[in-house]
Amino acid sequence: MPDQSAAFIDEHLREAGIPVAQYVRMSTEHQKYSTENQTAAISEYASLHGMRIVKTYEDAGKSGLNLKGRNGLQTLLHDVETPLPGFQAVLVYDISRWGRFPDPDEAAAYVHACKSRGIRVIYCAEPFNNDGSLPSTVFIGIKRSMAAEYSRELSVKVFAGACNIVRHGYRQGGAPGFGLRRQLIDEQHNAKGLLPRGERKSIQTDRVVLVPGPPEEIALVHRIYRLFLQENMSERLIASVLNREGLTSDAGIQWTRGTIHQILTNEKYIGHNVYNRSSFKLKVQHVRNPPEQWIRRDGAFEAIVPIEIFAKAQAIITERSLHLDDSQMLAMLRQTLEKHGALSGILIDEDGDAPSSSAYRSRFGSLLRAYSLIGYTPRRDYAYLEINKALRRRHPELINEITSGIEKVGGWAVRNGATDLLTINGEFTMALVIARCKPTAAGTYRWRIRFDASLHPDLTVVARMDPSNRGAHDYYVFPAIDFSNDTLPILEDNGFTLDAYRTDSLEIIYQMAGRVPLPEAG
Repeated sequence: MPDQSAAFIDEHLREAGIPVAQYVRMSTEHQKYSTENQTAAISEYASLHGMRIVKTYEDAGKSGLNLKGRNGLQTLLHDVETPLPGFQAVLVYDISRWGRFPDPDEAAAYVHACKSRGIRVIYCAEPFNNDGSLPSTVFIGIKRSMAAEYSRELSVKVFAGACNIVRHGYRQGGAPGFGLRRQLIDEQHNAKGLLPRGERKSIQTDRVVLVPGPPEEIALVHRIYRLFLQENMSERLIASVLNREGLTSDAGIQWTRGTIHQILTNEKYIGHNVYNRSSFKLKVQHVRNPPEQWIRRDGAFEAIVPIEIFAKAQAIITERSLHLDDSQMLAMLRQTLEKHGALSGILIDEDGDAPSSSAYRSRFGSLLRAYSLIGYTPRRDYAYLEINKALRRRHPELINEITSGIEKVGGWAVRNGATDLLTINGEFTMALVIARCKPTAAGTYRWRIRFDASLHPDLTVVARMDPSNRGAHDYYVFPAIDFSNDTLPILEDNGFTLDAYRTDSLEIIYQMAGRVPLPEAG
């Protein structure tokens, strides 16, 4: 491990016994990154620099691609926002252990969240000083980009390897499904035993294939096809029949429309091996891929459903799924209303002859809009749910708008990916709150505002929405030292005391954050 000079550490970190925390993360790519090895290196560094490790945050076996699932780092970021976290710096083995984020700026944002609270993140095994100087800043940026590129290259290699495995007829990930089991085989295709639910193969050269499961499960699969093809039962009705008989799925839970539908549509039941129907590369976004991108090997496994029976089921499902225009979908929704006397997502989904509730949401934007088009008004006004969804979408848009406005006047803003807290010019922090407008019976308007007190922002910007809740009515800019939760702008006219903080636009924020270059003195 390189011996770093203590020159880059603040003076207070040179004092003996300075309390620090350590963050360790282990994925599965290499033994050198085991949490034990990281802890040993960090302990040696702390001892050389007069530091005392008082807290450990650990993410064992976790990917560094994003923050999701990394409870250790999430807890660390939460603790640094508290008034007394109990440590003055965070020691990390190297930049890749902090994360291999596809966007290097995300890694920087989490580091800045610590630095803005006076807590430095120190990389113990990097061969450069971590002092905020231009060389160290450049090196850190390069290493973050290298970590991101490593993730991208590894993703490409892993995907190519998985596709090759599928083309050779081997199973690649996922549960086997009801009526099927995962068979472990060696290099010579000798069976080594069945893999129980939740277990994975441990030898790299071993492979997995699907084989028929217990006879009673296979018989039930055949019965599901008979009920669907011969009795004309819908998936939901089949699930209801099996549940009344006390039969459970392979997971030991009750049957649902989805689990029945999966048995009727998945090609593994006719022995075909299909991969890449959907992808989640770099854990950024789930994507449903078109059929031409699927990787397949027909006849890879022993079929438990005859292909002609499977084809008949697909023909029925395809015919049922023919495109309906808006008027046809609304006509079917009216039929569902006449049948039940009311409408809800559950009632729509239980009607096997009608499109699903998600289909109505996708086509018309929301169930409420579909209801309005057929003249139906729910007994309870659920409009606020749609408004809240829209406001949640508006929040990041307004954050980006503020960030862009600050940059246009020469300032800069760093967003905390976990909390949306903005740090402006490295000098002060700002939180954004969007307040929904609620009409009263008297014809006036009210706004309920909730602050996240745990963030401790220097400024809180409140965007009060207009009566349509589509745009901002006005803004309030509250300094932390001047306001309390007992004096909030809930009325249309709050009087001089509160309206002194009111503004019609965000220009005041941009003016505060603006930077003007000064001419050099002659």
